Amino acid sequence: MSLFEGLKKFVSRPAEGTQLDALCKTHPKFLAKGGLCAGLVVTETAREKGLPLDPKDLRTVEGGQVAGLGKAAVQKILEAHEIKKVLAEEGGRTSRGSLGLMEAYVKALNELDEEGDLDLKAALDWWIQKVHAYFASEGPKFQFDPGKSLRANIEDLLNQAESLQAEGGGTNYAGAMLQHLVGAKLELVLGEGNVAHHGFSVADHSTSRKADYQIDTVAVHVTTHPSEALVRKCADNLKTGLKPLIITLADAVKPAQFLLTGANIADRVDVLDIAQFLTANVYERSFFKTSECKVTLAALLDRYNAIVAKCETDPSLLVRITR
Repeated sequence: MSLFEGLKKFVSRPAEGTQLDALCKTHPKFLAKGGLCAGLVVTETAREKGLPLDPKDLRTVEGGQVAGLGKAAVQKILEAHEIKKVLAEEGGRTSRGSLGLMEAYVKALNELDEEGDLDLKAALDWWIQKVHAYFASEGPKFQFDPGKSLRANIEDLLNQAESLQAEGGGTNYAGAMLQHLVGAKLELVLGEGNVAHHGFSVADHSTSRKADYQIDTVAVHVTTHPSEALVRKCADNLKTGLKPLIITLADAVKPAQFLLTGANIADRVDVLDIAQFLTANVYERSFFKTSECKVTLAALLDRYNAIVAKCETDPSLLVRITR
């Protein structure tokens, strides 16, 4: 089914919005954050300026992004429909594929306008419904599986974050989840209010931070992809009397150690696997009673969700916990 055919069926028979749902199965990016933002803004632009639209007019001067597509424009539309949650911090502006979606959607709208078979309000209402559905089903889900090891349960959650990242048009779900899971563990160990939390996208230099977390003289760096820049930061930590600790994914431990060896500081920096780091903590806080591990892990995720709700604007980072 073409984009034109699916949209025509929807707007000519509004009660059967499932026709546009079928269309989105062939264009799945429309239901990601970037696609939803593009659909909202292009539809609103068509309502304001009228049709036909020229796709060239909806490109930025540089030509690499959709003009008018940003957080402010998207949130204005959502708030007019009593939705206050932030759909995307960049409003889909940086999402890969937004230009292609915009061009295909404009073509469909123009063709429908020529036929006189278009209800833009109904189309906008459909996008709003999909935003509601997105918020309702967003984020990774966690259900403790007693048949698996504790580490495997944690890795299932991390794998979901990586899958969301692959589908999320550039959003670093895995990196954000790692940072806030570490923050949650630190807070449970040290007590609420004793750990400073920051949004994942907040650069260290903008807050004068030496690491993602600094606990006494330990500088904790959380990353999915250790880099030479991180190694330089660890070297700077050592010069100022701090003890660097890198927490990363299991597959990234050896690459991190390799980079540290090249900088001659491998024996001065600890590198830990995030799953092992969390697994050990859950066992310790459960007093090694396997019957308590589910409750302890759920408490860790509750603290993670509280931190995300406070520091992030993207609700899809929240973990839905089945108890």
